[in-house]
Amino acid sequence: MSVIQDEKLTAITVGELMIPSEKVAHVQVNNPLEHALLVLVKSGYSAVPVLDASYKLVGTLGKTIILNQILGLERFEFEKLSDMRVHEIVNTDIPCLSKEASLLDGLHALINYPFICVTDSDGYFDGILTRRAILKQVRKNFYTNNTN
Repeated sequence: MSVIQDEKLTAITVGELMIPSEKVAHVQVNNPLEHALLVLVKSGYSAVPVLDASYKLVGTLGKTIILNQILGLERFEFEKLSDMRVHEIVNTDIPCLSKEASLLDGLHALINYPFICVTDSDGYFDGILTRRAILKQVRKNFYTNNTN
């Protein structure tokens, strides 16, 4: 890529590429794990954002974390799902970006994660940035600049 192409890509913000919160499946901290697993299975996602009652981001929760919690010695103990709550196992150690962050910031953050949560300055959930969104933008930029 040329310097001009790089400048066009770095001018793009996370806010332009993110999926808005209204379109993102999520769970709340007080939901039972049974509900969280249903959301994950129905949505097809491997993980979802976890929000508090005021829609502030708390962390993420994935299928693997839930399944590890109900894994017994000889079987999955599904009865535990209705007794445990999301707040007991939520992963709070996650990277976060603002809408104003650059595409490059998003690219760096996404290296080890399938999506990155986007929040405002007060911690309210704005949406997610996915690897797919970044790759689509890079592809678009590549083809746009190579066909001119």
